[in-house]
Amino acid sequence: MFAPPVRIQAEVFARLPEEFMVRGRKSTWVDTQLHGAATPVFLEGPSFDLDGNLWVVDIPYGRIFKIDPQGRFTLMAEYDGEPNGLKFHPDGRAFIADYRRGIMVLDPANGKVEPYLERARLESFKGCNDLFFASNGDLYFTDQGQTGLQDASGRLFRLRGSGQLDCVLAGIPSPNGLVLNLDETAVLLAVTRDNAIWRVPMMADGTATKVGVYIQMSGGGGPDGIALDHTGGLAVCHVGFGATWVFSARGEPLYRIDSPVGLYTTNCAYGGADGRTLYTVESRSGTVLTATLPEAGRPMYSHRGVAAR
Repeated sequence: MFAPPVRIQAEVFARLPEEFMVRGRKSTWVDTQLHGAATPVFLEGPSFDLDGNLWVVDIPYGRIFKIDPQGRFTLMAEYDGEPNGLKFHPDGRAFIADYRRGIMVLDPANGKVEPYLERARLESFKGCNDLFFASNGDLYFTDQGQTGLQDASGRLFRLRGSGQLDCVLAGIPSPNGLVLNLDETAVLLAVTRDNAIWRVPMMADGTATKVGVYIQMSGGGGPDGIALDHTGGLAVCHVGFGATWVFSARGEPLYRIDSPVGLYTTNCAYGGADGRTLYTVESRSGTVLTATLPEAGRPMYSHRGVAAR
């Protein structure tokens, strides 16, 4: 259907130092998600601050790290939760999709993590996975839990600046990473257990309509984190496949970026001085990979995840 994508070998930018690897500690998240396998770290949620530092989360041990431009890790917070996704708000706070506790907020200045939205109309979330800010400040986030083809009850939420919480879409088999398209008329949504990227068009009142498959993938475990560039092209992390794919705005595969260290390529973010470098997390090894894309422009979204107009 398409010409083979150009293959690029990613390079190691940074790896979590041994001093931060957790040995011999039990984790309910690890027991369920990874069947109890030895897991000293599981990094996800890469997001840049305005100073060019990359922040990542460690899901099973409730940790948040900052990585400076030289690749040095600093433990910035540790709390009783399971942080899964992270994005910066324009006011400098970091918002966290926590698998166990809902939406949390981190003050980067002091490392304090506090609850922001723990329940939806008194009901607990299934397990929040990732989040994204619209240019008007509305917060979109996915509620994944253990959903899949056996239980397609995952949800996509929007928290308006007014505090109103809307369920934009239900009945999703494992909603994961998400971004808004260029004109913010649709959510592009990674649906892991459907092995697809869905397009969720939005009506003027914010309701979803004519939801369809934008990109159909195969193999691995499915798409996880995604990132948009200024052309509308989409980078898709393919967990279990060991690669990140870059598609054009039309959905044509352009690049396949291969991981040199493992198959758990879960999340990515554009960064670097010119915005052409894609940073991808290989979660199981605690490694951040980089690849510079020959034809990619600046990222559509600023380091804080808010549209760069």
